[in-house]
Amino acid sequence: MTDLSLSAQHVVKRFGGVVALADGNLDVRAGEVVALLGANGSGKSTLSKIITGVVSPDAGQLILNGQTIQPGSPQAARRLGISAVYQELSLIPDMSVDENIWLAHEPAIAKAFVSWREMRQRTIALLDLFSGTVRSLNPDTPVKQLPPDERQIVEILKALSTQPRLIILDEATASLDSRQVARLFELVADWKASGMAIVFVSHRMEEIFQVADRATVLRGGQTVGNVLIAETSRRELIDLMIEGATAEQFVDHAPVPPDAPVRLEVKNLSAGRLQNVSFSLRDGELVGLGGLQGQGQSDLLLALFGALPSTGEIILSGKPVHFRHPKQAMKADVAFVPGDRSAEGLLLIRSILENLQLPSWAKYGFPLRMNQARADAERTANELRLVMASLSAPVSSLSGGNAQKVVIGKWLARSPRLLLLNDPTKGVDVGSKAEFYSLLAQLRAAGTAILFYSSDDDELLGLCNRVLVLHDGVITAELSGETLTHSNLVSASMGTVQEIVL
Repeated sequence: MTDLSLSAQHVVKRFGGVVALADGNLDVRAGEVVALLGANGSGKSTLSKIITGVVSPDAGQLILNGQTIQPGSPQAARRLGISAVYQELSLIPDMSVDENIWLAHEPAIAKAFVSWREMRQRTIALLDLFSGTVRSLNPDTPVKQLPPDERQIVEILKALSTQPRLIILDEATASLDSRQVARLFELVADWKASGMAIVFVSHRMEEIFQVADRATVLRGGQTVGNVLIAETSRRELIDLMIEGATAEQFVDHAPVPPDAPVRLEVKNLSAGRLQNVSFSLRDGELVGLGGLQGQGQSDLLLALFGALPSTGEIILSGKPVHFRHPKQAMKADVAFVPGDRSAEGLLLIRSILENLQLPSWAKYGFPLRMNQARADAERTANELRLVMASLSAPVSSLSGGNAQKVVIGKWLARSPRLLLLNDPTKGVDVGSKAEFYSLLAQLRAAGTAILFYSSDDDELLGLCNRVLVLHDGVITAELSGETLTHSNLVSASMGTVQEIVL
């Protein structure tokens, strides 16, 4: 592999009246990992997409090995040795794993016919890179049948299949569990040693300090810092990202009054991978769901929302319920915020207004009282500090953090009594997380009961009164008070309950 250097210089990009990049600059060399940091909306994804040919810049230049380039398309970028793993997956659900990995560059016989045998062999070799960290991933499985973590792995292998000299990992760890992240970082070390250049985008600071050599920071569409990881601190990076403001860690372990009403009681609930789970949740309490990804956390939330068939007993506000459809749960003041905002949380081609009012249109009558609906949506947008061009803009125009605010905001107008959250801050920046944590505190103060799954252990430790740890669909531990520690959380997640320190 020959040495490579890429320089993005003074890159500008506008989308209508919105300036996504005002002065973007980035340098990366062979055998180097550069972390690309910034709050959501700072221009990270736009700069990444310009480098990979998805988006064309309005000004500035890209210089590859001393030569100015204009990729123009992802295919052209791949021919230059540039590939990417995006936060929003590019996979085709109805196609198999191997078809997705090799789409548009299938191994061919005499440049005319696809060599299915060779494609399968190469796919198996790629899947072996994550051997021991996945459950049932094989070449023939349709992607739509895969859990989020395995879809993310397929996305990584798709980028790797082009044998890139430069790879951009844009929130590639967001859907992975700790074992898969550890394996990815082993691969990154191998790629770095082989001379590959790596741009690493992540909102998890511990990952930045573990894997990166340098960090380039964007703020408001401009590059504002370029520092050596060994010579900086987490605080200095955060201050660069959010204009010197302090990013407070929202640790709220305020005890729930012992006489607070029990909002939810679950007895021997089974659904999907979930097996005979029992627990209770009081008004104003925030209970976390921990454990490695795919251990039944999502199944529990979906079952409570009526989106997954279940057995067992669910008692809500003192009354037995058995929701067979989410509409029934919504009528009972239950709200659900999914983790996959693109597939489950938003209508990407519709406006911000329509998405904010998605579960609430019925209350505006027929014909619709649009002025009232718009006023209510405007109020919600202001409360969430939504950064947008206008309510009429498509929700796809928002940054990742602002899009997630819409997913959450559409439920807040309904004043839910039970809020179910499925990894809601995945891929969300520090500033947006702080606003989200503040919002959770307000909801708790108003008496909302919250059941919260997060793939971020620090988030569970910092926010929750209690954490229920699931392993193989079973609650293996309930951690609270002095037992709610990182070591205990990891031990319970791995099924080693006997190592929990009391």
